[in-house]
Amino acid sequence: MPGLLRSFLDLLDADALEGLVTDDQVLDRTAVLVAVRNAADAELTRTVRKAENMQAPERDGTRSMRSWLRGHVRLSAREAARIVRNGRALEQFPAVAKAFAEGAVTAEQVAVIAPAAAVDVLAEAVGQGIDVSAVDELLAEVATTQEHAVLGTVVQHFLARLDPDGSEPDPTERRAVSISRHADGSVSGRFELDAVGGEKFCSVLESMVQADRPAGDLRTRSRQLGDALVQWADNTLAAGQLPILRTVKPHVIVTIPLADLVDLAALPGAGSTGFGAEISAARARMLACDGNVTRIVIGPEGQPLEAGRTKRVFPPHLRRAVDVRDHHCVFAGCSAPSHWCDVHHLVHWAHGGETDVDNAALLCERHHTKVHHGFRVERQPDGRWRTWRPDGTEILLGSALLA
Repeated sequence: MPGLLRSFLDLLDADALEGLVTDDQVLDRTAVLVAVRNAADAELTRTVRKAENMQAPERDGTRSMRSWLRGHVRLSAREAARIVRNGRALEQFPAVAKAFAEGAVTAEQVAVIAPAAAVDVLAEAVGQGIDVSAVDELLAEVATTQEHAVLGTVVQHFLARLDPDGSEPDPTERRAVSISRHADGSVSGRFELDAVGGEKFCSVLESMVQADRPAGDLRTRSRQLGDALVQWADNTLAAGQLPILRTVKPHVIVTIPLADLVDLAALPGAGSTGFGAEISAARARMLACDGNVTRIVIGPEGQPLEAGRTKRVFPPHLRRAVDVRDHHCVFAGCSAPSHWCDVHHLVHWAHGGETDVDNAALLCERHHTKVHHGFRVERQPDGRWRTWRPDGTEILLGSALLA
């Protein structure tokens, strides 16, 4: 590692980033930086392992190095666990450890290799007459010469060969989902699925992506998958087959004062959802286009005085009529199927619009949002739909552009 650090410092002295003018200079600098980071990660991993062997955390009254790393240097629980696990693995695989220290292997690659270094795995390998040192050399070679994904395949192949006829693992043991809700009501998360569960998940999500490919779609692959996941939730909720939740079927609940629902100038955060997120009045109006509405009269001290009967904004017979007429999302260039769409009020019922077929349009979620934020759709006397942007220009497709 000292040699790498000297190269790094020499690079900084001789060629400050602002002074780099050729592609080779920038790429060489990038390669050196990655190697230095790998070498630094290797030294950190070795040091943490030594501290663990010495039970050094006890000096600060901490139970383990994982706890010390979380509390004293503010690493995440996941990263702290990875460093500790990598340190234990490197003791078993010296060739991998050497490549890591030289900057040729990343900490992420060591984490992929770590399951192969477990005590029970190595004991089984020795029992079957497998040369562990040869495995170590092979893993180091693959890690330094092959793409990242290949390394995982090699590790899994090694683990599978140790027990080809063993009991089938319980797939549910590897499934986990963690969800975090942020201050603005948005949600992020991560998940872990077994191979079969992951295949099912990807199959459903891909079907949603492939069925929603409007003309001129500029969304990234990540955004397409995100929209598909929400569409999956929409379809599942609409099917009405989910278990009962709090005595009623699961659905999206939004509470908003009537004055804010009607007021086009209402501030963000006018409405609140059942899980505590705050949403804008515009978003609430969009959800209210094609949902159930319950009027509740609140007294001066905040107590409910009267709860009106829940009514479906577009009853089933009107929904069917709009489905038959429009067939799919009517926004220019979109053909999302009707069962993915809401029925949109061209003039919102909160502003006096009628709930009838003439005041209705099928719109998928993405385009329903667009229409509630400046875009406009309009049905012509001949039955064709036209779409306008917020600046008043019309969105024209192929044949219309050539006309």
